[in-house]
Amino acid sequence: MGTNQYPVPVSSYSTSTVLPVNASAVLADGEITSGTPYSTVVNGNGGIAYLVVNDNPGTVTIAGTAYTPTVGIITPINSVGLLTNVSLGIASTGPSTWKLSTMPYASITWAGITYGNGYFVAVAGLSSNSTVAAYSTDAINWTVSSLPSSSAWRLVTYGNGYFVAVAGGGSTAGAYSTNGTTWTASTLPTSQFWQGIGYGKIGATDYYVAVAYNTSNAAYSTNGTTWNAMTMPSSGYWIGVAYGNGYFVAIQNNGTTAGAYSTNGTTWTASTMSSADTWYGVAYGNGTFVATAGGTGTTAGTYSTNGITWTAMTMPLGNWHSITYGNGYFVSLSYAGGTGAYSTNGYTWSSLTMPTSNPWYSVAYGNGVFAATQADGVTANSAYFTYPPVRFGLYMGPNNIH
Repeated sequence: MGTNQYPVPVSSYSTSTVLPVNASAVLADGEITSGTPYSTVVNGNGGIAYLVVNDNPGTVTIAGTAYTPTVGIITPINSVGLLTNVSLGIASTGPSTWKLSTMPYASITWAGITYGNGYFVAVAGLSSNSTVAAYSTDAINWTVSSLPSSSAWRLVTYGNGYFVAVAGGGSTAGAYSTNGTTWTASTLPTSQFWQGIGYGKIGATDYYVAVAYNTSNAAYSTNGTTWNAMTMPSSGYWIGVAYGNGYFVAIQNNGTTAGAYSTNGTTWTASTMSSADTWYGVAYGNGTFVATAGGTGTTAGTYSTNGITWTAMTMPLGNWHSITYGNGYFVSLSYAGGTGAYSTNGYTWSSLTMPTSNPWYSVAYGNGVFAATQADGVTANSAYFTYPPVRFGLYMGPNNIH
């Protein structure tokens, strides 16, 4: 069992030459290592087959019937005949056990991270100027790349084939990349401390939206390369922006209830958060916007199903600085204390422990992996969580029973 890695396409029959005791044929065996389900067609003899999974119970559908196997226990499957459809995927579990990885440099401050087109991409700078970025296919092995200017790069997003980054530090510096490795300079409409960036598609139009600190100035782009000025409903410490279900949502972090939403990416309307807190991160998933607050030990959080009306919820104690959504889970990381939290619905949370207590700055999800950057400017630590692989075998029962 586990001789092939999926979802690499293979033939209906495995190349395994070792059959389990009493099995007449190997219909499929291997290891699913990514978040993409694997589907194939097997040819049984119409009799009973046996399914075995290890490491991760997986999600299994055979001939249209869903099975919930137990790790290490044989599950009998009745009447597996010719041209039987089989689909297997990694079961979603709470992203609670994270591992350390290493960024290319330790002497710079790593900031925003995102995922797109098969790559995690992170930028460095934050409060200091840098030309450094990095990319990785697995959030474990990173390769350095160069940004087009020495700037205080802060956040990066991905949408419709473009990675787009903005810098703080009171500049107009922006950058874009179609592959996550080679970057081209862009120019924001005004010099600002750009703090947040998000992507959304409204109708047939792409919108990249950037918000800034201590101002009502903001910016949008419909192609990721050229930017236009726009205005937020009030001057404030705008720090985060997210998109979902036709709405952009923006939050502030200066202990205020002021928020904003937009249905077109350019015109904004004021909204009221559920409490006056230092809001830092906002994300959308499963029909819900979720915002978390920072500061020295807080439990403040809030959620909204429409991006307009917000309801208070309670986080575990932390300095919640970043949040993302992926594979059925919201994940928020604390800037201090080495803690994090995860939730399936955005309002009921479970704690997790990060590998170090250093400041975790940004978190992203892609292809079955959560990845995070650390912003201490001293170590090269980053972290990742990946779901255990599904090692499986589907075997035809014996031709003869003695």
